[in-house]
Amino acid sequence: MSSQNAQKSSRLAVTGVIVFYLVAALAMVMANKWVLNVTEAPLFFLFTQLVIAVILFLISDAFRLLPDRLTLSLDVCKGLIPMISLNVIGLSFSNYTLKYVDASFYQVARGLVLPFTVCTSFFFLHSRPSLRILVSCSVVTLGFFIGVFLDGTSISLVGVLFGVASSAITALHSVVIKQSLNVVNGSALLLSWYTNAISAIVLAPIVILAGEGPGIAKLFFGIDELVREDGAMSALGTFLWGSAITGTLGFLMSIASLLSIKVTSPITHMVSSAVRGVAASLLGMWLFRDVITSGRASSIAVILLGSFYYTWVKHQETQNTNSTSGRGSYERVKMEDVEKGQHNRKEAKPE
Repeated sequence: MSSQNAQKSSRLAVTGVIVFYLVAALAMVMANKWVLNVTEAPLFFLFTQLVIAVILFLISDAFRLLPDRLTLSLDVCKGLIPMISLNVIGLSFSNYTLKYVDASFYQVARGLVLPFTVCTSFFFLHSRPSLRILVSCSVVTLGFFIGVFLDGTSISLVGVLFGVASSAITALHSVVIKQSLNVVNGSALLLSWYTNAISAIVLAPIVILAGEGPGIAKLFFGIDELVREDGAMSALGTFLWGSAITGTLGFLMSIASLLSIKVTSPITHMVSSAVRGVAASLLGMWLFRDVITSGRASSIAVILLGSFYYTWVKHQETQNTNSTSGRGSYERVKMEDVEKGQHNRKEAKPE
Protein backbone atom coordinates (compact mmCIF):
# COMPACT_ATOMS: atom_id res chain seq x y z
CA MET A 1 0.00 0.00 0.00
CA SER A 2 2.81 2.38 0.92
CA SER A 3 4.57 1.46 -2.33
CA GLN A 4 1.44 2.38 -4.33
CA ASN A 5 1.16 5.68 -2.48
CA ALA A 6 4.83 6.42 -3.18
CA GLN A 7 4.38 5.70 -6.89
CA LYS A 8 1.28 7.90 -7.01
CA SER A 9 3.15 10.67 -5.22
CA SER A 10 6.05 10.32 -7.66
CA ARG A 11 3.73 10.55 -10.67
CA LEU A 12 2.05 13.61 -9.21
CA ALA A 13 5.45 15.23 -8.61
CA VAL A 14 6.57 14.58 -12.18
CA THR A 15 3.27 15.83 -13.56
CA GLY A 16 3.39 18.92 -11.37
CA VAL A 17 6.92 19.83 -12.44
CA ILE A 18 6.16 19.29 -16.13
CA VAL A 19 2.96 21.34 -16.02
CA PHE A 20 4.68 24.12 -14.11
CA TYR A 21 7.57 24.32 -16.56
CA LEU A 22 5.22 24.29 -19.55
CA VAL A 23 3.07 27.09 -18.16
CA ALA A 24 5.99 29.13 -16.80
CA ALA A 25 8.12 28.85 -19.95
CA LEU A 26 5.19 29.73 -22.21
CA ALA A 27 4.27 32.67 -20.01
CA MET A 28 7.90 33.84 -20.08
CA VAL A 29 8.07 33.83 -23.88
CA MET A 30 4.68 35.48 -24.36
CA ALA A 31 5.27 38.13 -21.67
CA ASN A 32 8.73 38.87 -23.07
CA LYS A 33 7.31 39.34 -26.56
CA TRP A 34 4.48 41.46 -25.16
CA VAL A 35 6.95 43.88 -23.58
CA LEU A 36 9.55 43.81 -26.36
CA ASN A 37 6.88 44.89 -28.84
CA VAL A 38 6.53 48.23 -27.03
CA THR A 39 10.02 49.04 -25.74
CA GLU A 40 13.29 50.04 -27.35
CA ALA A 41 15.32 48.88 -24.34
CA PRO A 42 15.50 45.06 -24.36
CA LEU A 43 18.63 44.99 -22.18
CA PHE A 44 17.04 47.23 -19.55
CA PHE A 45 14.04 44.90 -19.57
CA LEU A 46 16.38 41.96 -18.92
CA PHE A 47 18.11 43.93 -16.14
CA THR A 48 14.74 44.59 -14.49
CA GLN A 49 13.85 40.90 -14.63
CA LEU A 50 17.12 39.95 -12.95
CA VAL A 51 16.70 42.58 -10.21
CA ILE A 52 13.19 41.31 -9.41
CA ALA A 53 14.49 37.74 -9.19
CA VAL A 54 17.32 38.87 -6.88
CA ILE A 55 14.86 40.70 -4.60
CA LEU A 56 12.69 37.58 -4.36
CA PHE A 57 15.76 35.49 -3.53
CA LEU A 58 16.64 37.88 -0.70
CA ILE A 59 13.09 37.89 0.68
CA SER A 60 12.94 34.09 0.60
CA ASP A 61 16.29 33.88 2.34
CA ALA A 62 15.20 36.36 5.02
CA PHE A 63 12.18 34.18 5.84
CA ARG A 64 14.26 30.96 5.74
CA LEU A 65 12.23 29.56 2.84
CA LEU A 66 15.26 28.19 0.95
CA PRO A 67 17.16 24.95 1.68
CA ASP A 68 20.52 26.77 1.45
CA ARG A 69 21.49 30.11 2.97
CA LEU A 70 22.46 32.69 0.38
CA THR A 71 26.05 33.88 0.45
CA LEU A 72 28.13 36.28 -1.60
CA SER A 73 31.81 35.34 -1.82
CA LEU A 74 34.36 37.12 -3.97
CA ASP A 75 36.21 33.85 -4.63
CA VAL A 76 33.00 32.20 -5.83
CA CYS A 77 32.26 35.19 -8.06
CA LYS A 78 35.71 34.87 -9.66
CA GLY A 79 35.14 31.15 -10.24
CA LEU A 80 31.82 31.89 -11.96
CA ILE A 81 33.17 34.46 -14.43
CA PRO A 82 32.75 32.15 -17.49
CA MET A 83 29.24 31.18 -16.38
CA ILE A 84 28.17 34.78 -15.73
CA SER A 85 29.64 36.02 -19.01
CA LEU A 86 27.81 33.40 -21.05
CA ASN A 87 24.60 33.99 -19.10
CA VAL A 88 24.59 37.74 -19.76
CA ILE A 89 25.44 37.36 -23.45
CA GLY A 90 23.04 34.45 -23.96
CA LEU A 91 20.06 36.14 -22.28
CA SER A 92 20.76 39.41 -24.13
CA PHE A 93 20.90 37.68 -27.51
CA SER A 94 17.78 35.70 -26.65
CA ASN A 95 15.87 38.92 -25.89
CA TYR A 96 17.08 40.52 -29.11
CA THR A 97 16.00 37.42 -31.02
CA LEU A 98 12.49 37.60 -29.58
CA LYS A 99 12.34 41.34 -30.28
CA TYR A 100 13.07 40.93 -33.99
CA VAL A 101 11.19 37.72 -34.82
CA ASP A 102 7.63 36.51 -34.28
CA ALA A 103 6.87 34.50 -31.16
CA SER A 104 5.88 31.60 -33.42
CA PHE A 105 9.28 31.78 -35.19
CA TYR A 106 11.33 31.96 -31.99
CA GLN A 107 11.80 28.19 -31.77
CA VAL A 108 13.03 28.08 -35.37
CA ALA A 109 15.45 31.00 -34.88
CA ARG A 110 17.01 29.18 -31.93
CA GLY A 111 16.73 25.78 -33.56
CA LEU A 112 20.49 25.13 -33.74
CA VAL A 113 20.99 24.63 -30.00
CA LEU A 114 21.28 20.85 -30.37
CA PRO A 115 23.86 20.81 -33.22
CA PHE A 116 25.93 23.48 -31.45
CA THR A 117 25.81 21.49 -28.21
CA VAL A 118 27.14 18.38 -29.92
CA CYS A 119 29.88 20.45 -31.58
CA THR A 120 30.98 22.08 -28.33
CA SER A 121 31.05 18.66 -26.64
CA PHE A 122 33.35 17.44 -29.41
CA PHE A 123 35.75 20.40 -29.26
CA PHE A 124 35.82 21.06 -25.51
CA LEU A 125 35.16 17.59 -24.06
CA HIS A 126 36.85 15.67 -26.91
CA SER A 127 33.83 13.39 -27.28
CA ARG A 128 33.19 11.87 -30.68
CA PRO A 129 29.44 11.70 -31.46
CA SER A 130 28.03 8.52 -32.95
CA LEU A 131 26.70 8.37 -36.50
CA ARG A 132 23.10 8.39 -35.26
CA ILE A 133 23.78 11.53 -33.23
CA LEU A 134 25.16 13.23 -36.35
CA VAL A 135 22.04 12.18 -38.26
CA SER A 136 19.78 13.72 -35.64
CA CYS A 137 21.79 16.96 -35.74
CA SER A 138 21.55 17.01 -39.53
CA VAL A 139 17.76 16.66 -39.33
CA VAL A 140 17.54 19.55 -36.85
CA THR A 141 19.80 21.71 -39.04
CA LEU A 142 17.64 20.91 -42.07
CA GLY A 143 14.58 22.03 -40.12
CA PHE A 144 16.28 25.32 -39.28
CA PHE A 145 17.10 26.06 -42.93
CA ILE A 146 13.57 25.14 -44.00
CA GLY A 147 12.25 27.75 -41.60
CA VAL A 148 14.72 30.42 -42.71
CA PHE A 149 14.50 29.98 -46.48
CA LEU A 150 11.04 28.46 -47.06
CA ASP A 151 8.98 30.32 -44.47
CA GLY A 152 6.98 32.24 -47.06
CA THR A 153 6.77 35.41 -44.96
CA SER A 154 9.17 38.26 -44.34
CA ILE A 155 11.56 37.41 -41.50
CA SER A 156 14.24 39.52 -39.84
CA LEU A 157 17.78 38.50 -40.79
CA VAL A 158 19.03 40.32 -37.68
CA GLY A 159 16.66 38.26 -35.53
CA VAL A 160 17.86 35.03 -37.14
CA LEU A 161 21.51 35.98 -36.58
CA PHE A 162 20.80 36.76 -32.93
CA GLY A 163 19.02 33.40 -32.69
CA VAL A 164 22.02 31.55 -34.09
CA ALA A 165 24.38 33.40 -31.75
CA SER A 166 22.06 32.70 -28.81
CA SER A 167 22.03 28.99 -29.71
CA ALA A 168 25.83 28.88 -29.77
CA ILE A 169 26.07 30.61 -26.38
CA THR A 170 23.52 28.20 -24.90
CA ALA A 171 25.64 25.29 -26.12
CA LEU A 172 28.77 26.74 -24.52
CA HIS A 173 26.77 27.33 -21.35
CA SER A 174 26.04 23.60 -21.10
CA VAL A 175 29.77 22.88 -21.18
CA VAL A 176 30.72 25.20 -18.31
CA ILE A 177 27.76 24.48 -16.04
CA LYS A 178 29.37 21.42 -14.41
CA GLN A 179 32.50 23.39 -13.54
CA SER A 180 30.28 26.16 -12.16
CA LEU A 181 28.38 23.72 -9.96
CA ASN A 182 31.69 22.57 -8.50
CA VAL A 183 32.45 26.17 -7.52
CA VAL A 184 29.27 26.33 -5.37
CA ASN A 185 29.67 22.78 -3.98
CA GLY A 186 27.01 21.34 -6.26
CA SER A 187 24.19 23.62 -5.10
CA ALA A 188 21.94 24.49 -8.04
CA LEU A 189 20.14 27.02 -5.83
CA LEU A 190 23.33 28.93 -5.00
CA LEU A 191 24.40 28.79 -8.64
CA SER A 192 21.08 30.35 -9.65
CA TRP A 193 21.43 33.01 -6.94
CA TYR A 194 24.95 33.99 -7.99
CA THR A 195 24.00 33.91 -11.67
CA ASN A 196 21.05 36.28 -11.22
CA ALA A 197 22.80 38.63 -8.79
CA ILE A 198 26.12 39.00 -10.60
CA SER A 199 24.47 39.10 -14.03
CA ALA A 200 22.36 42.07 -12.88
CA ILE A 201 25.47 43.89 -11.66
CA VAL A 202 27.37 43.20 -14.90
CA LEU A 203 24.41 44.14 -17.09
CA ALA A 204 23.80 47.55 -15.48
CA PRO A 205 26.65 49.42 -17.24
CA ILE A 206 26.10 47.46 -20.46
CA VAL A 207 22.58 48.92 -20.68
CA ILE A 208 24.05 52.43 -20.81
CA LEU A 209 26.93 51.50 -23.11
CA ALA A 210 24.45 49.89 -25.52
CA GLY A 211 22.77 53.27 -25.93
CA GLU A 212 19.45 52.40 -24.30
CA GLY A 213 19.36 55.61 -22.23
CA PRO A 214 17.03 57.47 -24.63
CA GLY A 215 14.75 54.44 -24.87
CA ILE A 216 14.53 54.22 -21.06
CA ALA A 217 13.81 57.95 -20.79
CA LYS A 218 11.12 57.68 -23.44
CA LEU A 219 9.60 54.72 -21.63
CA PHE A 220 9.31 56.50 -18.27
CA PHE A 221 8.84 60.13 -19.31
CA GLY A 222 7.50 60.12 -22.87
CA ILE A 223 3.96 61.47 -23.06
CA ASP A 224 3.02 59.16 -25.92
CA GLU A 225 4.23 56.17 -23.89
CA LEU A 226 2.31 57.09 -20.73
CA VAL A 227 -1.06 57.88 -22.33
CA ARG A 228 -2.94 55.80 -24.87
CA GLU A 229 -5.99 57.33 -26.46
CA ASP A 230 -7.42 53.96 -27.46
CA GLY A 231 -7.68 52.91 -23.81
CA ALA A 232 -5.03 50.20 -24.13
CA MET A 233 -2.33 49.76 -21.50
CA SER A 234 0.53 52.24 -21.82
CA ALA A 235 4.02 51.15 -22.76
CA LEU A 236 5.20 51.84 -19.19
CA GLY A 237 2.36 49.78 -17.74
CA THR A 238 3.15 46.93 -20.13
CA PHE A 239 6.82 47.13 -19.18
CA LEU A 240 6.16 47.10 -15.42
CA TRP A 241 3.63 44.26 -15.55
CA GLY A 242 5.78 42.25 -17.94
CA SER A 243 8.85 42.72 -15.77
CA ALA A 244 6.97 41.64 -12.66
CA ILE A 245 5.57 38.54 -14.35
CA THR A 246 8.80 37.39 -16.00
CA GLY A 247 10.99 38.26 -13.01
CA THR A 248 8.75 36.25 -10.67
CA LEU A 249 8.55 33.33 -13.08
CA GLY A 250 12.33 33.36 -13.51
CA PHE A 251 12.75 33.12 -9.74
CA LEU A 252 10.20 30.32 -9.42
CA MET A 253 11.81 28.36 -12.25
CA SER A 254 15.17 28.65 -10.46
CA ILE A 255 13.62 27.13 -7.34
CA ALA A 256 11.76 24.45 -9.26
CA SER A 257 14.94 23.38 -11.05
CA LEU A 258 16.00 21.62 -7.84
CA LEU A 259 12.91 19.41 -7.98
CA SER A 260 13.16 19.01 -11.75
CA ILE A 261 16.61 17.45 -11.50
CA LYS A 262 15.28 14.84 -9.10
CA VAL A 263 11.98 13.81 -10.69
CA THR A 264 12.36 14.26 -14.46
CA SER A 265 14.44 12.49 -17.07
CA PRO A 266 15.97 13.81 -20.30
CA ILE A 267 13.21 12.18 -22.36
CA THR A 268 10.53 13.78 -20.20
CA HIS A 269 12.25 17.14 -20.61
CA MET A 270 12.46 16.69 -24.38
CA VAL A 271 8.78 15.85 -24.68
CA SER A 272 7.78 18.84 -22.56
CA SER A 273 10.08 21.11 -24.59
CA ALA A 274 8.48 19.90 -27.82
CA VAL A 275 4.99 20.53 -26.48
CA ARG A 276 6.11 23.95 -25.28
CA GLY A 277 7.49 24.84 -28.72
CA VAL A 278 4.28 23.89 -30.51
CA ALA A 279 2.16 25.68 -27.91
CA ALA A 280 4.32 28.81 -28.24
CA SER A 281 3.71 28.87 -31.98
CA LEU A 282 -0.04 28.51 -31.52
CA LEU A 283 -0.13 31.17 -28.81
CA GLY A 284 1.93 33.50 -31.01
CA MET A 285 -0.62 33.04 -33.80
CA TRP A 286 -3.49 33.75 -31.38
CA LEU A 287 -2.06 36.57 -29.24
CA PHE A 288 0.15 38.42 -31.73
CA ARG A 289 -1.58 37.48 -35.00
CA ASP A 290 1.50 35.62 -36.21
CA VAL A 291 1.18 33.83 -39.53
CA ILE A 292 1.98 30.09 -39.43
CA THR A 293 2.91 29.25 -43.00
CA SER A 294 3.38 25.73 -44.30
CA GLY A 295 7.14 26.36 -44.39
CA ARG A 296 7.23 27.45 -40.75
CA ALA A 297 5.07 24.53 -39.63
CA SER A 298 7.28 22.11 -41.59
CA SER A 299 10.40 23.65 -40.04
CA ILE A 300 9.09 23.20 -36.50
CA ALA A 301 8.03 19.62 -37.27
CA VAL A 302 11.45 18.67 -38.69
CA ILE A 303 13.31 20.28 -35.75
CA LEU A 304 11.10 18.37 -33.31
CA LEU A 305 11.64 15.13 -35.24
CA GLY A 306 15.41 15.49 -35.09
CA SER A 307 15.28 16.43 -31.40
CA PHE A 308 13.12 13.43 -30.55
CA TYR A 309 15.44 11.12 -32.47
CA TYR A 310 18.47 12.56 -30.67
CA THR A 311 16.83 12.03 -27.26
CA TRP A 312 15.93 8.44 -28.13
CA VAL A 313 19.50 7.72 -29.31
CA LYS A 314 21.03 9.20 -26.15
CA HIS A 315 18.62 7.16 -24.05
CA GLN A 316 19.68 3.97 -25.83
CA GLU A 317 23.37 4.80 -25.52
CA THR A 318 23.01 5.54 -21.82
CA GLN A 319 21.18 2.28 -21.21
CA ASN A 320 23.93 0.38 -23.01
CA THR A 321 26.53 2.19 -20.91
CA ASN A 322 24.73 1.29 -17.69
CA SER A 323 24.34 -2.37 -18.65
CA THR A 324 28.03 -2.58 -19.55
CA SER A 325 29.05 -1.13 -16.20
CA GLY A 326 26.71 -3.45 -14.29
CA ARG A 327 24.01 -0.92 -13.44
CA GLY A 328 20.49 -1.72 -14.47
CA SER A 329 18.79 1.65 -14.14
CA TYR A 330 18.83 4.70 -16.37
CA GLU A 331 20.71 7.56 -14.73
CA ARG A 332 19.56 11.10 -15.31
CA VAL A 333 22.82 12.65 -16.39
CA LYS A 334 23.63 15.52 -18.68
CA MET A 335 24.54 14.89 -22.29
CA GLU A 336 28.07 16.21 -21.92
CA ASP A 337 28.71 14.00 -18.89
CA VAL A 338 27.61 10.89 -20.78
CA GLU A 339 29.76 11.74 -23.77
CA LYS A 340 32.75 12.52 -21.59
CA GLY A 341 32.36 9.19 -19.83
CA GLN A 342 32.20 7.37 -23.15
CA HIS A 343 35.37 9.11 -24.29
CA ASN A 344 37.22 8.21 -21.10
CA ARG A 345 36.23 4.55 -21.44
CA LYS A 346 37.52 4.48 -25.03
CA GLU A 347 40.89 5.83 -23.94
CA ALA A 348 41.08 3.25 -21.16
CA LYS A 349 40.65 0.27 -23.53
CA PRO A 350 43.91 -1.56 -24.37
CA GLU A 351 44.96 -1.44 -27.95
